[in-house]
Amino acid sequence: MMWVLLPTNTYKHKWLPKLKSRLSSNYFGNQGVMMLIFTFPPLLVAVLSCVYLHLAAELQPTGKKSSGDDEEKETRVLATWRKPMVVRGPLGIVTGIELGFLVMFVVLLFWSLFTYFSSSFKSIDATDPAFLGGLKKWQLKLDLGGLWLGLVGNICLTLLFFPVARGSAVLQFFGLTSEGSIKYHIWLGHAVMTFFTAHGICYIVYWALMGQMSQMLKWSRSEISNVAGEISLLAGLGLWATTFPRIRRKMFELFFYTHHLYIPFVVFFVFHVGFTYACYMLPGFYLFLVDRYLRFLQSRHHVRLLSARILPGAGQTLELSFSKSPALKYNPTSVLFLNVPGISKLQWHPFTVTSNSSLEADKLSVVIKGEGKWTKKLYEMVSSTSGSTDHHFDVSVEGPYGPASTDFLRHETLVMISGGSGITPFISIIRDLIFTSSHLQLKTPRVILISSFKTTADLTMLHLLLPISAAAASSSTANLRLTIEAYITREKQAAATSPFHNNNNVRTKWFKPSPTHAPISPILGPTASWLWLAAVVSSSFLAFLVIIGLLTGYYIYPQGKKSGEVGFPMALTAFLYMLVLCVCVAAASSGAFLWNKRKSGRDQTIQIRNVEGATPTGGSPASFGAVHEMTELESLPLQTFAEATNLHYGVRPNLRKLLVEHCSEGGSIGVMVSGPAGLRHEVATICSSGLADDNLQFESISFSW
Repeated sequence: MMWVLLPTNTYKHKWLPKLKSRLSSNYFGNQGVMMLIFTFPPLLVAVLSCVYLHLAAELQPTGKKSSGDDEEKETRVLATWRKPMVVRGPLGIVTGIELGFLVMFVVLLFWSLFTYFSSSFKSIDATDPAFLGGLKKWQLKLDLGGLWLGLVGNICLTLLFFPVARGSAVLQFFGLTSEGSIKYHIWLGHAVMTFFTAHGICYIVYWALMGQMSQMLKWSRSEISNVAGEISLLAGLGLWATTFPRIRRKMFELFFYTHHLYIPFVVFFVFHVGFTYACYMLPGFYLFLVDRYLRFLQSRHHVRLLSARILPGAGQTLELSFSKSPALKYNPTSVLFLNVPGISKLQWHPFTVTSNSSLEADKLSVVIKGEGKWTKKLYEMVSSTSGSTDHHFDVSVEGPYGPASTDFLRHETLVMISGGSGITPFISIIRDLIFTSSHLQLKTPRVILISSFKTTADLTMLHLLLPISAAAASSSTANLRLTIEAYITREKQAAATSPFHNNNNVRTKWFKPSPTHAPISPILGPTASWLWLAAVVSSSFLAFLVIIGLLTGYYIYPQGKKSGEVGFPMALTAFLYMLVLCVCVAAASSGAFLWNKRKSGRDQTIQIRNVEGATPTGGSPASFGAVHEMTELESLPLQTFAEATNLHYGVRPNLRKLLVEHCSEGGSIGVMVSGPAGLRHEVATICSSGLADDNLQFESISFSW
């Protein structure tokens, strides 16, 4: 306890008075102390996280554990905390660690509410009615109650933007990924809007009872602006209404477009409370703003689409392969966001990256299944022509985003359970293990893939376990201990031909190059991207402090002094500060992006020429021979997979029985599940039931977009 209180008391009694005496000046104004207290520590953590991740990448360039034997096994206590504690309910699957932090956060919110309400209500009850200015005690309590609800909502708002900063170092420093953190953003978003809605209702009721409805139209020059708060709340309610699962899944486009209401929500929130008080939520939003602008810069250019592998029988499934810089490294289960202007210039959709950055150094692949309007239209566009080559295809990307490191090698057995298109994250894991066993010569865990399909035609998804490249596909799979249990639920008898030997329906289409298209490359350079991100965050924030200091000292403060007691307009101050903030972020990010782009431009040009020379052309017979040769090379490892596959018709997998059987073998067992919510809940229930002590270590791969 002393280690917690000592720094706090030292800061309170020694450093805080010094900060107030030096920063409460004409240079920074009264907001100087608040700004540094609430923004500097989180941004410092973000910068230090970048440095840590850079050093970790230098020490482990492959991004994975060197060997399962080199790392200590997780203790039973930690394994217990990582097990699912809550499986069904509005929160979804919640592990013990998540539940512990969730309980602490809820306690913080209720403690804050209790402290605010109890202290203020006691003061009101102890006050002589003659000193209340004609107000009744219950009226004053309603007024203050609305204020306290807004303050507690700000606690949730402080953390709201951290989970959606996809490229932020903070998430990866704590072992989180952007797609895995979306549920935290959802939880915080519901809490924010609940408190803010209650905050607004309290004041509307208060004004109605007091006969002061004209207060709703008040835009104060130097105090709280009610109109701005109402606009912010309306924008938040419009955004909130489309986030509920049924609406989001059935009308994803509506959810996507209304989510851009976060811009007026944040802007008018700052107008409502002033920039000084908005510093509570500034760090998270600042990191989100940096990440969002870097993603904007990356998405301004079209990328080079090499080929598409079309699987007509697997529910309109295709694999798109893009050209990438060899310096771009990513880990399994990473996600790439795609935009196809020919379908929609505004819509972005996330897809799992199935390729391995080491096994396929110059290619990046994603698998897309036609399940919605956007994906079905994409499938029609790609598969519409019958030839083996097509004109170039305009595609923009953001990412890839994924875990900073993987720890699959620490397990002795990996059990991967999927349903339908949920197999796509496991394709990247299997390809990574192929590279680890064949190239790095490291011992890999035994892999058991349990997949459910509707029909035999869907089994062509298993072709995607191998890359499209002939050189990569010919990598030895002898060292990979793989067993595939494939369940075809809607057919009761085997097909006439094996899905592994029927390659006629799997069609590969090559796309002609375009001089304006470039390979996918790291946003901030290949070697020191984390250090560049740290430089962008620190330099932009330092420039922001300097500029607003000059602006305050030489314009805002003198103008406010001339205005007398009225002072400088609070809304105009907030607007100028937000404008300076955006300019500093844009300038620092653009400078770093353009510097790295110019540095890597020559390498990309050489790579594009090499890829152009290797791309088959439709009119040359030799090109078809090249494709045919690739298919023959691919058939060899496919035979290995065919021998490792057991087909089950007309039944569903008995997951409880299968997991218990593998638990009897002993050792650490990693259980990963990807697919429908019911499948994930079933596996989570089995892993948390205690049937296998602590050797079942559960991980759910879910995308809540």
